[in-house]
Amino acid sequence: MKAFQLIFSGDPTLYGIIYRSLLFSGVAAILAVLWATPIAMLLGLKNFPGKSIIKGFFTALIGIPTVALGLFLWLILSKETGPLGFLGLLYSPGAIILGEALLVTPLIVSIATNAIEAVDPEMINLAKTLGASESQASIAVLKEAINGIVFSNIAGFNRAIAELGVALMVGGNLAGLTDVLTTDISSDTARGDFPTAIALAIILLAIVFGINLIIVIARNPRVLLTLGRMPQ
Repeated sequence: MKAFQLIFSGDPTLYGIIYRSLLFSGVAAILAVLWATPIAMLLGLKNFPGKSIIKGFFTALIGIPTVALGLFLWLILSKETGPLGFLGLLYSPGAIILGEALLVTPLIVSIATNAIEAVDPEMINLAKTLGASESQASIAVLKEAINGIVFSNIAGFNRAIAELGVALMVGGNLAGLTDVLTTDISSDTARGDFPTAIALAIILLAIVFGINLIIVIARNPRVLLTLGRMPQ
């Protein structure tokens, strides 16, 4: 099949697209984690008026259409009409990274908040009784919720690398600069280059499933033993 031939051909254009997809989505996920984790800690550990409204707001934003977010960012970053147009970010890698980071923030906040709230609330009181400070008690809760927090980070990356609307609208799918897996799949399909589109789709699925499998194995090495015992 021609799609598999393309994957293993060593084509620099193809692997450049893969590299940009991993780089943009990885940086976007890291940025989102940096500001989403403190928000999740605040929502998960503190009680204050309007907390449920804020949580509901982030939950609702999980379903925001990527093209809608892309449009808003385009209007903001446009040199003609946007208040941030002077930054020159539109149709650049920076615009894609910013857009994807904003896109995945509600997902990371919601999952991480639920993970933190699932920890026994008595843990904080116990930690303080043993002499821990407020920050040390919070860290203890984070350690207990680490599985859910890691899952939120993975979900954020998967959402970023698989999205199309933001990357297309603020990145412009410029060859060698802002074209990524999803935008190239779309453009290749539109012009009838189905082997390349299929090859890129296979690579995208392999990245998503591969990362999840690595994390699962890292958290539970016994999975490998289980797979090894499967009947042939």
